[in-house]
Amino acid sequence: MSDPNTENDRIEAEKVREAAEAAREAREHARQQLETARQDQETQRRTAEDARRAAEDARHATIGAVAATAEALNRNLAQMQFLESARETIRSLQTKPEED
Repeated sequence: MSDPNTENDRIEAEKVREAAEAAREAREHARQQLETARQDQETQRRTAEDARRAAEDARHATIGAVAATAEALNRNLAQMQFLESARETIRSLQTKPEED
């Protein structure tokens, strides 16, 4: 027959081993959750950085478009001023009385 104290010690040791294994599994699960959260944060950081770069690129494109529009308007204004000056010259020549 086996000694009852030895059997109790074996049962107690098995319970301690099971508790230690459960604690290890809980720690591993918590570690995995933390790693998943860290990876999610990194993905969000990268997404935010990409969005920032895209916004900066869009800002530069807008500045370029505004500059091009201003230049086109300036050319159109210069052309209109030239044409108006030419019209005024033609009108002044047409309304001048002819001198013989």
